[in-house]
This record gives sequence, structure tokens and C-alpha cells, in this order.
Amino acid sequence: MKSPSLLLKFVLFLFIIVAMSGVVNAQSKKDTVASKALYNEIAHMDSVLFNAYNTQDIATLKTVFDIDLEFYHDLGGLSNYAQNIEALKTLFGRNLGLRRELVPGSLEVYPIKDYGAIQTGEHQFCHEENGKQDCGIFKFVQVWHKKNGEWKLTRVVSYGH
Repeated sequence: MKSPSLLLKFVLFLFIIVAMSGVVNAQSKKDTVASKALYNEIAHMDSVLFNAYNTQDIATLKTVFDIDLEFYHDLGGLSNYAQNIEALKTLFGRNLGLRRELVPGSLEVYPIKDYGAIQTGEHQFCHEENGKQDCGIFKFVQVWHKKNGEWKLTRVVSYGH
């Protein structure tokens, strides 16, 4: 009769271990999500970046981009800081009325220890083509580095085009 009791205790012990590991995993994931303050800082930097983009403000874009910027685009390949500045000048010169809007509810921010933050989300780009708006929604990942109290965009991955 002692065997079933011992087996029952063992099963109960395993159940508790499995249940506790779920709590630990959930807590670990919760701890990796950005604090509200970090989230707000990155959301602000996203708006600074794309307000400059939408108003074709190259000077502001130059201050937000890190000089070591790497931009990975699924169709366009890899480009650096200088290539991106030149491409934006050319694009803005075409006067397409290009606009970017963050898809509401898509922004996620995760801290990077002793470096900065990872930002993920979806955004919609629209421009006028043949007299009407042409829009698409695409995914992105951005890596921000806080240097001397200022946020700089160091890596961009744009995909789903």
C-alpha cells in the first residue's frame, strides 16, 4: 500500500516542478519587456525619426542615424549611413508625397543590457502613384543605442515587402 502513496507523491512533486517552471518562464519573459519609461523613450524616438522622414528633414535624420548605421532591406540589401542619406535625398527629390505611419498597437520595445533597446513593429508607407494613394504595410526591427544620453539608430531590418 505504500507504493501508490509514494507514486502519488512523486507525481504531485513533478506537477509542482512543471507548474513552477511555467511561472519562472512567464516571469522571465515579463522582465525582458521594456519598462514604461523605456517604451516611451523609444516611441518618442520613432516619432522623431519618422516626423523627419515625413517632412523630408535630412538634417534631423542625420542626427538620429548613428554614423555606423547598417540598414538591412529584404529587397534592397545592406546599406550604410552615407548610402541611406544619399538614397533619402534622391527619394525626397522625387516629391512622391511619401508618408510613414506606425501601425497602432504594433510597437514593441525590449531592453538591451548596457546598450539600448530593440524596437519591433509594423508600419504603413503610402505615396501617390498615378493620381491615387498606393500603400503597403511592412515589418521592421530597429536597434537603438543610447550614447552620451542621446538615442542613435544603429541597425534597421525592414522586411515583408
